[in-house]
Amino acid sequence: MKLIAFCSTGMRVAAVAAGIAVLTGCGSLPLPDKPQRPMVYDFGPGLPAASSGPAGAPLALAQVAAPAPLEGLAVNYRLLYAGSGQQPQPYALARWSMSPAQLVSQRLRETLAAQRPVVNVGESLAALELRVDLEEFSQVFDSPGASFGLVRMRATVVAPLTRGERLLGQRTFTARQPAASNDAPGGVKALTDATDDLARQIVAWLAELPVPQGARPVAPAARP
Repeated sequence: MKLIAFCSTGMRVAAVAAGIAVLTGCGSLPLPDKPQRPMVYDFGPGLPAASSGPAGAPLALAQVAAPAPLEGLAVNYRLLYAGSGQQPQPYALARWSMSPAQLVSQRLRETLAAQRPVVNVGESLAALELRVDLEEFSQVFDSPGASFGLVRMRATVVAPLTRGERLLGQRTFTARQPAASNDAPGGVKALTDATDDLARQIVAWLAELPVPQGARPVAPAARP
């Protein structure tokens, strides 16, 4: 009986020793990796300020509107070459700091403010009101080794009047910029460049529109 008890005790000690060796020795199990956090991107520090003050007519800028897929923070891409160009897909480890619509609004305001006073809708006496709908904002792969940033906006300019408003112009702008790399950083840079291109196009287009006489700002109407 004593021999059996001794053997049982010895087996327990050996088992404990073997467990310690597994945890501390060369045969230890690998610990799980820490989850990777997504990188956060924006459009950068902004455009340099103009040397002279804005000289154009005051403009009221409405918040850029966007469809539901562009209201989140995902950096989207499309695989055009794979036949799935109609299915935007998000990068797993990349996020925008704000929604694309908010980033575009910020950049558009910066660009416009270098040319003319820019206010929010209903805040001040502005003879023109600009409304922008963001329709496309994604990195498009037309082959496994080539991609570009694609941005499309529809801009509408109205003159706020005491009774209703007057449509002055509407135009759809599209820009595509090649991506330097076929990944999230390359897509972010290409989308930033495309947005800057469209902002400059909109500024030039606004300069061609006539400013109506006697226009008065009114309370902003609810947008659908």
